[in-house]
Amino acid sequence: MYETMLRVSSANVTVAQPPFDIDLWEQGLPNSNGKETEGYDDKKHNYKPSVRVFLPVSKKPVKAILICPGGGYDHLAMKDEGYDWALYFNKRNMAAIVLKYRMPNGNPEVPVSDACEAMRYIRAHAEEWNIIPDSIGVMGSSAGGHLASTIVTHASAKLRPAFQILLYPVITMEEKNAHKGSKKQFLGENPDEKLVKRYSNELQVDKRTPGAFIALSGDDQSVKPIHSENYHKALRRLGIASEMHIYSSGKHGWGYNKRPFAQRAEMMEDLENWLMTL
Repeated sequence: MYETMLRVSSANVTVAQPPFDIDLWEQGLPNSNGKETEGYDDKKHNYKPSVRVFLPVSKKPVKAILICPGGGYDHLAMKDEGYDWALYFNKRNMAAIVLKYRMPNGNPEVPVSDACEAMRYIRAHAEEWNIIPDSIGVMGSSAGGHLASTIVTHASAKLRPAFQILLYPVITMEEKNAHKGSKKQFLGENPDEKLVKRYSNELQVDKRTPGAFIALSGDDQSVKPIHSENYHKALRRLGIASEMHIYSSGKHGWGYNKRPFAQRAEMMEDLENWLMTL
């Protein structure tokens, strides 16, 4: 069934435009992780904030999604959790913009501001890129899922995404269930409790938070399923449309197809069906 749906969906787009890169913050960075003086170097995980834009060929305006790759707020899985997914969305007649964000190095404002600036830039160029301005969502995997859920729960109304897709996401920063590596990189060694609560996004859901598709593996030993479960409960508590799919195997960090797992076809079909509801 999935293969049939894939062929039908892919038929909607014959060609994708060549992707192009855009640097963010041309007028200067608003904050610092302390690494700018070292010079940007992807190999050292010192990333220059930018986006790569993947646009489908379409006569009509299309929906779009900002993709936030994961990597524990220490590095970025740009291909498996970024560029590969962008091509998937292009085949479904959606624009995809992959964010290369700066590592926080203990300053949470750094990646959050990069993501907000990317949303602002997409909206500002929506007409030029043939994008429906009020149909721009966000997707994040692992720590990228934390960044995505931060944008949908913290950003201003002008920048808040219309929908969210979260894959095996980090959500909470509270000590009991936190992904310790992500928490340390994002908030620093001994963060203030107010910051911990502020960026525990299951506590920040409100009626303005958009609907979500959440997918993870029940055997994920890296980011505990309770991250997704508590976030899903918070959404449902407020009557916000939310789907959560927990697959029995797969562990952590599948990417688009980095590590195929037994229920991958089912996961892709679940996502496909959800996208049709947008």
